[in-house]
Amino acid sequence: MLKAATTMENVELGDSVIKALVLTTGRQMGMVLVCYAGVGAQTAFVVANSSGPTGLGSLFIIGIAYGFGIAMSIVVCNTQNPCIIVTLVVFKKFPVGKAIRNIICQIIGGYVAILLIYIQWKSFFSQIEATLAAEGTLATTLFTPAGPAGVLAFYAPPGISLGLIFCNEFFTDFILGFIVFACADPLNYNVPHKTLPWLIGFSYIVAIWGYGPVGLAANTARDLSGRFAALTIWGTRAWGGQYAAIAALTNFPATILGYIAYEMILVDSRLCSKQPLI
Repeated sequence: MLKAATTMENVELGDSVIKALVLTTGRQMGMVLVCYAGVGAQTAFVVANSSGPTGLGSLFIIGIAYGFGIAMSIVVCNTQNPCIIVTLVVFKKFPVGKAIRNIICQIIGGYVAILLIYIQWKSFFSQIEATLAAEGTLATTLFTPAGPAGVLAFYAPPGISLGLIFCNEFFTDFILGFIVFACADPLNYNVPHKTLPWLIGFSYIVAIWGYGPVGLAANTARDLSGRFAALTIWGTRAWGGQYAAIAALTNFPATILGYIAYEMILVDSRLCSKQPLI
């Protein structure tokens, strides 16, 4: 009996480990899709601006790439933005341990994807750095949105104060959080379940088109994975200074407030109204 019980415990433990590995890989793959789509488009854009080839990218293409990457990650892996996960922990009793594990997995997945992109484009990165060094502008351009490191990690746009960047990040993330929870609301019959990933992806496209050039991260996993990749390649110079904190942390309070605003303004009024507005 003791031997049988021990065998059953080992089987259950093995099943738990396998299940955890599957879930972990799924979360990592979700962020791989986001970064592989979006950062790849960013790389083409910077290469086009730095080395001369035309037709390799634009802000329009970057927005489309990120939006479709986000939609694919939701469809394939049900991946959620870390700020969404934290909001669920605060208001929906999502398990803290599971939330931490999911966020770490997303950061690791993004880190691997961004390093893979760097390897695929390495010859172009080397050419751009050599060109900037010959022009004497490598030191001032490398860690900017227009520089090679700016492809992998987010950096503050030159000439814009951190206060304005914070406001841009906060208000944009607030709107994104508002839209995400509106799409996920089961009582919102205006959003069919099958359209949810694409509506969320399109909302990020609009955010990138309108507010990306001012300084927008909108996803801590994307920000930290790119930051760690840049640190791996260029060392501590790639940290990003005070802007790194704005990019990594601002989306959390903004998204939480977006959820609160949606719950207070729209959810209660929809439950109380007897007739649809349209």
